[in-house]
Amino acid sequence: MKKKTLKNTKETISEKKKRASKLLSILEQEYPKAKCHLNFDGPFELLIGCILSAQCTDKRVNEVTPGLFKKYPTPYEFSKADQGELEQEIHSCGFYRAKTKSILNCSKALVEEHDGEVPRTMDELTELAGVGRKTANVVLGNYFGIPGIIVDTHIKRLSTRLNLTTNSDPTKIEYDLNEILPQEKWTIFSNSLGDHGRTVCDARKPMCGDCMISHLCPSAGLV
Repeated sequence: MKKKTLKNTKETISEKKKRASKLLSILEQEYPKAKCHLNFDGPFELLIGCILSAQCTDKRVNEVTPGLFKKYPTPYEFSKADQGELEQEIHSCGFYRAKTKSILNCSKALVEEHDGEVPRTMDELTELAGVGRKTANVVLGNYFGIPGIIVDTHIKRLSTRLNLTTNSDPTKIEYDLNEILPQEKWTIFSNSLGDHGRTVCDARKPMCGDCMISHLCPSAGLV
C-alpha cells in the first residue's frame, strides 16, 4: 500500500529533524555509492575541477581535466601558466576568462601561502580565488573527510521542495540543513540528495510517482 504523502504543514525543529532522519535513511539505502561526480586524483585536482564546474556540467569538466592536469600537474605549473593558453584549454567549460583568472590566482596563493598544498579549513579555502563555501565543502567532505553540506543547484532545489528550508541564499540553506542533520552525515546527505535530483527529482518534470521519498515531501505531485 502506498504511503500517504506528507501535507505541507508547519513543523517544529524536532519534527523536521525526525523527517530529515527518515529522508537520510532512505537516500543512503537508495544511493549507497553516492559520491562527487568530478574525477580527481588529490585535493588540488578536485579544487580546480570545482572551479571549472561553475555553470558547467561535471561531464564536460571531466572531459577537459585529463589533458589539463597532464599539462599542469601541480599548483606550481598552473601558477606559471600563460593566461591565453589556459583560456584555450578550458574554453569549453564556459566563463573561461573569469575561471582562468581564478585558477591562476588560486594556484599562486597555494604556492606562496600554503607551500603548494590545499588547506583543510573552510576559512583558508574560501580565501582562495574562485572558492566559495560550496566548493570548500566539496573538497573538505569528498577528499579530507570533513563533513559539509554542499549547496549546489540540486541541493537548493530539493531542500526547498522538501521544505527543509525556506531560504534561497545558499549559505542560509547550508546552515538550515546543518541544524537538522547530524554532522557526520552532511556530505553523505549532500551526495545522495544530489543523485536523487539528477535521477528522479528533475527541475522541470520530477517523477513523483517513482520517488521513494514522496511520502515525506510536501511538494509531491504539486510541482
